[in-house]
Amino acid sequence: MVQEQAQQTLSIQFDDLDQQNESYIVGMWTFLVTEIMFFGAVFAAYLVYRVANHDVFYLAHLKLDIPLGFFNTLVLLTSSLTMALTVHFAQRGRSRQELLFLFITMGLALTFLVVKGFEYHHKYVEGLIPGPAFRFEPVEHLRVAQLFFSLYFAMTGLHALHVLIGVLVMAVLAVLIAIRHPSVQDFIPVELVGLYWHFVDIVWIFLFPLLYLIPR
Repeated sequence: MVQEQAQQTLSIQFDDLDQQNESYIVGMWTFLVTEIMFFGAVFAAYLVYRVANHDVFYLAHLKLDIPLGFFNTLVLLTSSLTMALTVHFAQRGRSRQELLFLFITMGLALTFLVVKGFEYHHKYVEGLIPGPAFRFEPVEHLRVAQLFFSLYFAMTGLHALHVLIGVLVMAVLAVLIAIRHPSVQDFIPVELVGLYWHFVDIVWIFLFPLLYLIPR
């Protein structure tokens, strides 16, 4: 049985569909490479400080909530699956299933943000927000511990911002699909959003062990 495929439309600036699709994909990958370079620099800075202050970073990371971090990891891994299914149904022109899994992906992304919000609140209550009110025992490790949590909030905050941007993009995409806008008649826009979302998930796959699972 031959499955139905989504129909693609050719924009006037391209000679054929292959050229159009290649231009879209190369453009998205170029953007993702710049994001990889950006996060790579942040990861490198964190690793330098972690190697130089391993003992204090180990003590500081014990203040993180590993079960919540692990739960959020499962949430994002599941969202990668649902996004892949979104692209799968978009390629076959099955808009109802496409919308369903897109909404599920958005729900999982919002779940991630809510859990991260609870984590941030716990750190605020414990006095672990970098600044004049920062508290950490033993006191002699206060400065380095504050450095750890500065990096923690910077790195997870940047990631959370990317998750939020992904939710907003998916919301716009869902509206366009629902009203059958010409710009989403083919699967390429969904596939590009899927690439971005998988990148966001991969960043967290690196963040979780780097921050939450520091070995003794």
